[in-house]
Amino acid sequence: MTVTTDAGRMDINAPTWPPAILSYGFRPFFFLAALWAGLAMIAWIGLLSGALTLPIMLDPVSWHAKAFLFGYLSAVLAGFLLTAVPNWTGRAPLKGWPLMGLVLLWLAGRVTTLFAADLPAVVVAFVDLSFPLILGSVILREIIAGRNWRNLVVLVLLGLHTLALLLVHLETAGGGYPAQGLGMRLGLATVIGMICLIGGRIIPSFTGNWLIKTGVDARPASPMQRLDKAVLAISLPALGIWVAMPDHLAAAVALTIFAIGHLLRMGRWQGHRTASEPLLAVLHLAYAMIPIGAGLMAMVQIPHVPLDAAAAQHLWMAGAIGMMTLTVMIRATLGHTGRPLVAGPGTKLILLALLVASIARVVAGIGVGSADWLYHLSATAWCAAFFGYALVYGAALFSARRAAGQA
Repeated sequence: MTVTTDAGRMDINAPTWPPAILSYGFRPFFFLAALWAGLAMIAWIGLLSGALTLPIMLDPVSWHAKAFLFGYLSAVLAGFLLTAVPNWTGRAPLKGWPLMGLVLLWLAGRVTTLFAADLPAVVVAFVDLSFPLILGSVILREIIAGRNWRNLVVLVLLGLHTLALLLVHLETAGGGYPAQGLGMRLGLATVIGMICLIGGRIIPSFTGNWLIKTGVDARPASPMQRLDKAVLAISLPALGIWVAMPDHLAAAVALTIFAIGHLLRMGRWQGHRTASEPLLAVLHLAYAMIPIGAGLMAMVQIPHVPLDAAAAQHLWMAGAIGMMTLTVMIRATLGHTGRPLVAGPGTKLILLALLVASIARVVAGIGVGSADWLYHLSATAWCAAFFGYALVYGAALFSARRAAGQA
């Protein structure tokens, strides 16, 4: 980009600010989220095998869960919200130095969790919690300024996710096992709630636009009709019961009702017509993993069912959340950088790798024969998917938006 110097001359070599990577929230946060997802998986494997030693305060399993639920996901949420809120409110996006400060704060949280055992616990918690609190204040400011009250519910869910992170730190300080604690369950439930809310808006909307473009007469049900509101209304208490008492019969019943409701909801979205468009089909598949995962988590409480709870939860974590967030990251990157919303060969391989990672992890928990190779396959495919995103889309994230018609 050319700029004018003090002498009035046009200097094409003068640096511009902000650079492309800091011009929109999705750019740095999606790139860093993908790198962290892959690196944290490698670190976890190293910790489990004994090949890597880190001064972390948590046990390896709890650290792994926290790194995904509150490390990777906090970056994805930041990238999504900082990109979506300007569309909701009509205001300018956060960019430049303020965006860089938020990025550095997220990075500080990741570094302190890696060296938590060498730092005061209060310092680790303060740094870790500062990022979602400041992000929430930025989003609240924009919602108030834009009078976009209907999206306050997203901020409430972000607040609950931050509360969940606080609970994880308290459980850690108390010498508990956070991987099976209240904080992790609340963190998982709030993200599932966000997907139910936001996914229930964007999936039928994207599907309807694509069906119109392809000349198909069928249309998905419009978002937020009576059934949608009813399903969302039962989802909150159902998830709350599971968070509070996951091993109780009431949780199994609540999750079953939750699953049936969301299967009915998504059955009206014409997902079966999207098989030829991977960037749409995967959104439908990821959402389907929410009720299927809930059903599996309910089945775990049936005696002698050959499925462990961790495997069932991974259909939510790696499947629903991982596939939904990565697909949204790809769609947002393509759309906001001026590229066609088409899944090329690299994108198809990325999505296939994440599907393999999700299925392999769940099957590994069935308990039939040796599952070691399935765990290895799942971890390898997971890393391939997220490093693949950084490789395929890194150049787009660091480059200026393409002009209309530019190759």
